[in-house]
Amino acid sequence: MSASQPLPRWDMTPIFPSLDSPEFRAAFESAVGDIGRLAERFDRLGVRRRASAGVDSEFVAAYEQATHALNELMDRLRTVGAYVACFVTTDARDEQAQSLESELNARAVLLDQLRTRYTAWVGTTDTDALLEASEVARHHAFAVRKAAILATHQMPEAEENLAAELAPTAIIGWARLHGTMTSLLTADVEIRGETQTLPMSSVRALASDPDRTVRQAAFEAEIKAWESVEVPIAACMNGVKGYQSIIRRRRSYDDDVAPTLLSNSISADILDAMQRACAESFPDFRRYMAAKARALGVERLAWYDLMAPVGASARRWDWPDATEFILTNFGRYSERLQAFARRAFDERWVDAEPRVGKEGGAYCTGLLPGVSRVFMNFDGSFTSVSTLAHELGHAYHNLNLAERTPIQRLTPSTLAETASIFCETLSFDAALQEASADERIALLDTSLERDLQTVVDIHSRFLFEKAVFERRKSRDLTVAELKQLMTDAQRQTYGPDVEPLHPYMWAVKGHYYGPTFYNYPYTFGLLFGIGLYARYLDDPNGFRARYDEFLSSTGMDDAASLGMRFGADVTDIGFWRAGLDVVRTHIAEFERLTGTAG
Repeated sequence: MSASQPLPRWDMTPIFPSLDSPEFRAAFESAVGDIGRLAERFDRLGVRRRASAGVDSEFVAAYEQATHALNELMDRLRTVGAYVACFVTTDARDEQAQSLESELNARAVLLDQLRTRYTAWVGTTDTDALLEASEVARHHAFAVRKAAILATHQMPEAEENLAAELAPTAIIGWARLHGTMTSLLTADVEIRGETQTLPMSSVRALASDPDRTVRQAAFEAEIKAWESVEVPIAACMNGVKGYQSIIRRRRSYDDDVAPTLLSNSISADILDAMQRACAESFPDFRRYMAAKARALGVERLAWYDLMAPVGASARRWDWPDATEFILTNFGRYSERLQAFARRAFDERWVDAEPRVGKEGGAYCTGLLPGVSRVFMNFDGSFTSVSTLAHELGHAYHNLNLAERTPIQRLTPSTLAETASIFCETLSFDAALQEASADERIALLDTSLERDLQTVVDIHSRFLFEKAVFERRKSRDLTVAELKQLMTDAQRQTYGPDVEPLHPYMWAVKGHYYGPTFYNYPYTFGLLFGIGLYARYLDDPNGFRARYDEFLSSTGMDDAASLGMRFGADVTDIGFWRAGLDVVRTHIAEFERLTGTAG
């Protein structure tokens, strides 16, 4: 990347001038103060678990008042919360932002309690009668029906309140500690004879360096750095998983995966069908890894080879090149998508610069209806360009949700990846069509790296988390146990031909310290997105006419019902196999172009 083209930092001033500004302080104090006022309103309206399920005009009026008030407050809290989080994740040393986030989390405990009461109240009502009597309820029909299920898994109100009060220290505090430690972690890496002290995000970015010596040095430095913080991060893992396991048992779910099925709007049968299809594909991914090893001239891949570039087009992308690439390829789909991406660039929605104190990874967060910010660490690789397209897809999803209420916008993680995968695939497919043979190798490799991560690595994380929950029932896990469980899961999925493995991936991935099993939804999103993209290719005009409406509805129905709008039966293993067949086609072409077919 050219030194004359510095990477952008996002502009937060259109939301509020600064964390110190009177505008932000007024919005912050108003929003958190209104949590208490919402509690008073809920008390007046009798919003809590009901002894009688009857629905009369008085209840309908109370329901509509409570729903409107909850929606309105959720909107304002989202804005101030996301605004503060943008400062926390870009500078771990920003004590003001850390303090504001802590205050917001503490004050939001009451909101969590109120939402739990609201769910119990709606869920213990005759939902059919409510839906018949209230237009507001009909607009929120999916949430109403879901509340009836969630209410059966709630603890008594006093226990739910206690769980919410404990969360900031019992789980959120551990997650914050993990995020702070990892964002401040640095490693000394020898790069072409020069030792450099780099933030962890930059160290991990060296996994895509074309020089194997650099990749190995970065990997070894990374492992050494994780070793230096392994004990406190293991404490974070034990704290988070211990809390989640206790709450799951108290809420009478059958196992640790069960709550996530409900929150992700899928069934156990859907998850099983998808994971069986994925397991069937592991031998194909091992063919890809063997082909990549031969293309790199090594007997077998080391962990630090998994992201190594293959092909003559190992180009480094300047930021202007990346943005122009995105705009061009988005424009091939629709003017609306292209105009939206241009707005995001022009209004500086993207923070792309890696720096000390900034967390690793990438995300998109909504601040106002239709207005988002994109967080990433751009390293000049095509993977970063794909990440940019992916996160802008999330932002486009937010745009299509703008006219929905906050309750209607509550999209499960399984469907939250739909637009992002679609945009990523759109960019990849357009680039592949224009590429020379050597460039196709590089592009296919980049795509297959993503697929390897999302199908194979994600399943290793799922297996690891299941094993951690099983052992955590009786006691804390040691560092050695966490490392062993991690490498065991990697061997089960990657197979025997990757060595060395990465024993600290449990420390790397922040998802372990957030919602339970925040892994398999990514696989669902990838394969579901690939499936929808295939339907777009079959009928572009018909697809465009329905797609934005679909994106606006992802919080308003379950995944199976939404999928059927495009003829996608996610209960059928055949749907998942079809998505993986697209990946198999890419593997076969990669083998052919590199001349490494076994």
